[in-house]
Amino acid sequence: MSVLPSPTPDLDQLAQSIKTWGAELGFADVRIADVDLAHLEAGLQAWLDAGHHGEMDYMASHGMKRARPAELVPGTVRAISARMDYLPMGADGADADWRARERLRQQDPDAAVVSLYARGRDYHKVLRNRLQALAEKVRAAIGDYGYRVFTDSAPVMELPLAEKAGLGWRGKHTLLLSRDAGSTFFIGEILVDLPLPVDPPTGAHCGQCSACISACPTGAILAPGRLDARRCISYLTIELKGSIPEEFRPLIGNRIYGCDDCQLACPWNKFAQRSALADFDERNGLGAAGLVELFGWEEEEFNRRFEGSPIRRIGHERWLRNLAVGLGNAVAKAADPVIVAALRARARHSSSMVREHVAWALARHGVTET
Repeated sequence: MSVLPSPTPDLDQLAQSIKTWGAELGFADVRIADVDLAHLEAGLQAWLDAGHHGEMDYMASHGMKRARPAELVPGTVRAISARMDYLPMGADGADADWRARERLRQQDPDAAVVSLYARGRDYHKVLRNRLQALAEKVRAAIGDYGYRVFTDSAPVMELPLAEKAGLGWRGKHTLLLSRDAGSTFFIGEILVDLPLPVDPPTGAHCGQCSACISACPTGAILAPGRLDARRCISYLTIELKGSIPEEFRPLIGNRIYGCDDCQLACPWNKFAQRSALADFDERNGLGAAGLVELFGWEEEEFNRRFEGSPIRRIGHERWLRNLAVGLGNAVAKAADPVIVAALRARARHSSSMVREHVAWALARHGVTET
């Protein structure tokens, strides 16, 4: 990183300007924290040692650098942490109606449930571009300085930095919670070499509530703030590259990409905010799509439809794997000829993983393929 430009800027005024510019760029909140995360290193190591990160090797590959931003980007002294709401404009974030609708979809055996955050444009691109624009506004104001933009893209403990900055507190489900916006938002940060004034953290406000822990279908939240990713439906449907363990398949239900159950149960999400950007509006009819319909997409259609979507990164094979599990769980319509026909159409798929999950799904409908 470069040294501070000369003359040194008025850092108090600059911090206020950064927040104003952030709002102009569509961020719901922008705050600033120091980057000392040493107190989290022991907990991070214990979580890794327990294997709770599963196949996410990148969580361990950088060692404790994840908790040491100044080692990742030399010269770093502050993190500018930003929040961007993602509840689609078409959903009603003013009350609990959007949560009720999502629960109803989970109960519909025909419905394919995709996590709300993934129904629009890839948040990595949206946040990164706007954080970069924010960083460049700072440069235009003060001249060259050292910075680096991150959005879930490097070994950075983003949630603890956001918590230190006062964007919210870590809920018992490990997500960040805001009294003003619940948990339906993305975060990103700019690591900088500017000794900006820091914002105070906010206190935790979960109290005795354990709704998120009780709501988790697979028991992935082992204790308040302790998550075993290997049991989490988001991990199983997105991060896991191989076969989904059979013990978890019935528990996944019709969730084919991610899981919002802990957020749907959280009382703070009655304050969830609509996104200020059209980028996170639902695409491809994912708010009302059916399992059979999506299972019929060939790879070319999958790639075309999900251009610019976070879903595309799992690839067509895992997409079919997840949908096969959902179809197998449509037991309320056991032996439905439409479902059985859709599964049989994939029974000779070139992927052994797809074939395995299709065979499991057919067996759930009482059909044995030879």
